[in-house]
Amino acid sequence: MGTTLLLDITVSTMEDTELDPSELGTHDYWQKAYKKEIENYNEHGDPGDVWFGEDSAQRVINWICDCGVKKDVGIIDIGCGNGYTLTELAKEGFTQLLGIDYCEEAILLAKNVSQADFSQIRYQVFNITEDSVEELGKFGIVHDKGTYDAIGLNPEDPKTHREKYINQVTQLLDDDGMFIITSCNWTEDELIKHFSEKMKLKRVIPTPQFKFGGKVGSVVSSVVFIKK
Repeated sequence: MGTTLLLDITVSTMEDTELDPSELGTHDYWQKAYKKEIENYNEHGDPGDVWFGEDSAQRVINWICDCGVKKDVGIIDIGCGNGYTLTELAKEGFTQLLGIDYCEEAILLAKNVSQADFSQIRYQVFNITEDSVEELGKFGIVHDKGTYDAIGLNPEDPKTHREKYINQVTQLLDDDGMFIITSCNWTEDELIKHFSEKMKLKRVIPTPQFKFGGKVGSVVSSVVFIKK
């Protein structure tokens, strides 16, 4: 199902630096990308790319299934794209699922791919850095795979957008809720630092590692936070 979509990976340090700007951080890029994916789906039944690969998504899905939450826990997927994570969670029996994306074309694709078979999934066009999260309610699990990366690649004031994102995500969480984020642009330590004012680390989900130049690293980082 689909192929791996890789972001521009920028090596960053623990200093307060930003990622190099990229078109991957713009709404125009994703609008065009999802228009093409809608065409591919309509013509060939291909649901499109899965960010960082299906293996990366499945590790998080497996962790959610095994972490002890009830199947009726509220789960929101920020930047849901084609809805892959939500459809897989629906197959596992989860019943309260919401996908949001600021790209209307992504929501249309997700609905076409999954909503006919999975009525327990709702989709909504929503901009996490601009719209009010109060209308969405509270969730036991807030999930993000790649959206925080895209925000960090925004050519226009990414730091302000990242800070708004962090505040918004915190408001979405139930008091005992969990925020699960997967990134290929930020390391585990950087993610922990970015979210440390509002959240504390619960768990790092193990991901495959590589060794280069005597140093060990990961292609992606998956981290679970809870509210302070």
